[in-house]
Amino acid sequence: MPFRKACGPQLANSPTVIVMVGLPARGKTYISKKLTRYLNWIGVPTKVFNVGEYRREAVKHYSSYDFFRPDNEEAMKVRRQCALAALRDVKLYLTEEAGQIAVFDATNTTRERRGMILNFAKENGFKVFFIESVCNDPTVVATNVMEVKLSSPDYRDCNSTDAMEDFMKRINCYQASYQPLDPDDYDRELSLIKVIDVGRRFLVNRVQDHIQSRIVYYLMNIHVQPRTIYLCRHGESEFNLKGKIGGDSGLSNRGKKFAVALNKFVEEQNLKDLKVWTSQLKRTIQTAEALQLPYEQWKALNEIDAGVCEEMTYEDIREQHPEEFALRDQDKYYYRYPSGESYQDLVQRLEPVIMELERQENVLVICHQAVMRCLLAYFLDKSADEMPYLKCPLHTVLKLTPVAYGCRVESISLNIEAVNTHRERPEEAKKGPNPLMRRNSVTPLASPEPTKKPRINSFEEHVAVSSALPGCVPQEVPTQMPGQNMNNSQKPL
Repeated sequence: MPFRKACGPQLANSPTVIVMVGLPARGKTYISKKLTRYLNWIGVPTKVFNVGEYRREAVKHYSSYDFFRPDNEEAMKVRRQCALAALRDVKLYLTEEAGQIAVFDATNTTRERRGMILNFAKENGFKVFFIESVCNDPTVVATNVMEVKLSSPDYRDCNSTDAMEDFMKRINCYQASYQPLDPDDYDRELSLIKVIDVGRRFLVNRVQDHIQSRIVYYLMNIHVQPRTIYLCRHGESEFNLKGKIGGDSGLSNRGKKFAVALNKFVEEQNLKDLKVWTSQLKRTIQTAEALQLPYEQWKALNEIDAGVCEEMTYEDIREQHPEEFALRDQDKYYYRYPSGESYQDLVQRLEPVIMELERQENVLVICHQAVMRCLLAYFLDKSADEMPYLKCPLHTVLKLTPVAYGCRVESISLNIEAVNTHRERPEEAKKGPNPLMRRNSVTPLASPEPTKKPRINSFEEHVAVSSALPGCVPQEVPTQMPGQNMNNSQKPL
């Protein structure tokens, strides 16, 4: 009898195998890749193991749907061997390559196959979480086949009509033996989520831990409707002209010209129900004001907090805090400014923004350089090492259009001159990490903490400070915790 019960007592940090379940053309690979991109972005090492790729490696020339017939014993042996090869690589990744989550992307439509995977996980001490994609809408299935499957290597030399016919017959081969997950009876002990009709309904069963709950939350927020996301920085600011970082300065004259040009660009796009988001800093708000559209302010979109280095130039930092300057160059993603933030902190702060972007349709986000890099890294699947050096020039709009398994990006300059604020990766950093480098999670400061320059982040804080009675010290505003909803909507000032 196949192993069906959840694995016994496990450590909280046991590696997890995510097992996809569903008929072909139900969006399993789409979910696998998108979920993997999100998990890697939040710092959870994740990798997809697509059994179809193993099969294509083993069988160089696909002939027809006959290969997937359940009575084709020779092909069934090959398919089983491919699944076992993928599981061997899953084990290697989770035990020797520092992976935390492996996504086993295959149909896994029978209880026998799922039982084999559960036994594999039990033997190796892995947790298992099933994601089943169920869709009975023929229009959705046909669209998925046309957009994704017909461009598969299996149909490289085949016309679209013949390819469509063959693939639909392939689906029928699986349909005959398909045993859906049964959380009410047979599979009631398993941890799983059923995604029904592309997110119209969800059924969740026995979520084991924090990471599984985050996966469920993410899957319940994504959608496949066509939309466009626009990312841009505020117009050039007075501090940009002086080479200063952080602060809350207003726009320069060229920055104001960009805001006008951005208004014209948005009008030309002719978008329905465009949402506009800004940070709570003056330069993004002034940029949005020129659009003459409603906009929403997010504290989570504020620029990375440079702590004691706020309102300083890089030359000032090199002179006054030489050790900090060197440490940041060694590992820009993990480095945290004294009394400030790191890119790693910024990613955690921006997670609610990503969740809401996934829920929305057309959105224009007017933000800051470090924030834009983090958002762009999510959509373009860039690593933590690449993220702090992504080029996000002033007065340029990045147009992001989600496609089948990724995101297409178009860079549009609005032809308003601006200073260049990009710093290339130093040559020393390219040679690898310095053995003397500190990690912010262990030693947040290299030296006694100087007095941090205050930065008023919101109108409410300004009012609270201004209205404090003489001789009274206003209470410190509590810091917002990661994962908390940071959508601070305000009316334009």
